[in-house]
Amino acid sequence: MKRYSGRRKFRIPADGRRPGASIESGRPRAAGARPLSTEPNREPPMRTEQPHVRDSTADEPSEAVGRGWTARLMLLHFGLYLALLPSAQILLAEHMAEVAPVSKEAALGWATGFGALVAVVTNPVAGALSDRTTTRIGRRRPWIAGGAAVGALGLALTAAQSTVTGVTVGWCLAQVGLNAQLAAAVAAVPDRVPVRQRASVSGSVAIPQALGLVIGAALITTVVTGTAGGYLLLGGLAMVCALPFLLLPEPPSRPVVRARPRLRDFWVSPRAHPDYGWAWATRFLVNVGNSLGTLYLLYYLKDAVGHTDPERGVLILTGLYTAGLAATSFAAGVVSDRLGRRRPLVAAGALMMSLSALLMASTHTWTTAMGAATLVGMGLGIYIATEQALLTEVLPQSADRGKDLGLLNAANTIPQVLSPVLGAFVVTGADGYTALYLISAGTGALGAALVWRIRSVR
Repeated sequence: MKRYSGRRKFRIPADGRRPGASIESGRPRAAGARPLSTEPNREPPMRTEQPHVRDSTADEPSEAVGRGWTARLMLLHFGLYLALLPSAQILLAEHMAEVAPVSKEAALGWATGFGALVAVVTNPVAGALSDRTTTRIGRRRPWIAGGAAVGALGLALTAAQSTVTGVTVGWCLAQVGLNAQLAAAVAAVPDRVPVRQRASVSGSVAIPQALGLVIGAALITTVVTGTAGGYLLLGGLAMVCALPFLLLPEPPSRPVVRARPRLRDFWVSPRAHPDYGWAWATRFLVNVGNSLGTLYLLYYLKDAVGHTDPERGVLILTGLYTAGLAATSFAAGVVSDRLGRRRPLVAAGALMMSLSALLMASTHTWTTAMGAATLVGMGLGIYIATEQALLTEVLPQSADRGKDLGLLNAANTIPQVLSPVLGAFVVTGADGYTALYLISAGTGALGAALVWRIRSVR
């Protein structure tokens, strides 16, 4: 039997630590103490509740739309542009000449400038509100109906005015209504049309957009007399053309409760969503080039070409432009849908418009102007059909389609404000119209180049 010596023997580990010692200090741990981890000391991750955000492709429609749905959408857009374009380009100019004959140019500039500013704000705001609308008839239709009514009311108010301020206020009210209607109508396409059909539908809608200006100009010069009758006729037709689309059956909007839109909601970070940013820049540049090319067309025919009847010349060129657009828009949409490609056709359409501007810059003749008008119409038809489909595929999330498309619509409106300022500065220079159309060609070509920076769409 061994005698207890009073001393315990310990086996010393290879690392030299005494049993029970901590790794950090080598000193014994207190009884019951938890062993320290060998991992580096780290802060526990902070848990935050993030709102559920769906990807833009998570709620895409799959059921194809029929010809009846597309035809009613075309009629809706026809009435919308019937009220918008002839009023802006013909009636408003004539009205300002009546109320301010001495300063009609400045008065028209103020009215169109404020109207464009109202349009820039209305589009995304109305789109965001329609995103959050929940009714038995859907989320877009209340805004289409209300926008048509407010637009007609604004045109009627404009018709009754006899001062520059009154005309401007009435025109801004019309812009609120018509652009609210536009925001909801544009958002209806990604809501209901599957991706495989979107270019075809967009190409179909481009045709009545162009016809709205031509037919509207004919109506206000042949059916009615005076600017007041023209405003009332176009506003009434816009409401009538919206009715067939409003009467279509639609599933009720989902009862999703969302907070009111905040100011920061209207900023879409190009870093977080680069394709959306490149799409906005592409649209902006192409529209700057197109606006510069068409803004001074009347003066170009009169001063550079020497046309004996420039007003009639503008009408002829508008007809050629419309024919070119109608010839290519639907066909380009069908080709884009079948190939599953957007970017090549968007770039081709923008480059065709740039080429037409180069023709106008190089030779100032009536024959060249007619060829350029046809070419720009064909290019714009290809561009509109495929670019609108592309835009619906780069939206950050499906829940905000109306707001995000409204922000993209601003890239159409802002050039209408900037182009008169830039164009006036260029035209009065030494190179005049040559420089103007060279800048038009350059900005359009730059827009065509930027579309290739979009990676998520072929």
